[in-house]
Amino acid sequence: MGPSLARGEPTGLRVRIASAVALAPLPLAAIWFEGAWLMSVAALAGTAMAWEWGRLCRGEVGRGFAAGAVEITLISVVLATVLISAAGAEGVAVAVAVIGSGVIFAMARQRPGGEPLLTALGALWIAIPCISFLWLARAEHGGREILLWLLAVVWATDIGAYAIGRSIGGPRLAPRWSPRKTWAGFVGGMVCAALAGGTAALALRVPPVLPLVLASTGLAIVAQLGDLAESLAKRRFGVKDSSGLIPGHGGLLDRLDGLLAVIPVVALTTWISGHDVLLWR
Repeated sequence: MGPSLARGEPTGLRVRIASAVALAPLPLAAIWFEGAWLMSVAALAGTAMAWEWGRLCRGEVGRGFAAGAVEITLISVVLATVLISAAGAEGVAVAVAVIGSGVIFAMARQRPGGEPLLTALGALWIAIPCISFLWLARAEHGGREILLWLLAVVWATDIGAYAIGRSIGGPRLAPRWSPRKTWAGFVGGMVCAALAGGTAALALRVPPVLPLVLASTGLAIVAQLGDLAESLAKRRFGVKDSSGLIPGHGGLLDRLDGLLAVIPVVALTTWISGHDVLLWR
């Protein structure tokens, strides 16, 4: 195979599907039952990702589960934003995230090694999607239906990009960031997301179907850019996975990188337009 081509074994696809099947019940149940269940899952996911990011920036991936003062502060900031958002004060939560990231930057500068700026930006990268997720969960912003649609689109993008990219191969998308991703996979993720969006529109009886298909296709691009951003971060720190939290699958950041990019975009679009995305015409 030439240097401009990329193909892979079917094992990776099975791992991704198995990962989705294993992890899907928890967020799906939380979305369905809402309330305290949804807040608890957001808090749990936010805590895990904050821990992973803090240790990634400090270069301690694979060295046990201990966390230093910066990691504990990062976790605390994310947890605080989740709790405040759950109480319906999203504006305050955003302010806490911004102020908290500044505190984290100052703390990280005082210790040897690490990446103070990236560590601080990680607080926003994790907290803002958590805030947006709980904001979208409110009925007036889309509620259960929009969250289920987002999960379907992101999962379809991830599996479709991997399956088609590895099957077809071809020119690589961004070899300096993520050597295995291809243009074929990029387009394949968009196609699968469009199919997921169309299916969601029919299942939710949202007429017409085309706007949701187009929105899903656009979000597939956003999700894959989020995936590339996390790949770039891991490449910078010289690691394959953000952690070994999920045996055989890497870390939670590895599984949720696309969702972290998509959720704030949908929340911002909903806020600006004043309409639930599922009701677009």
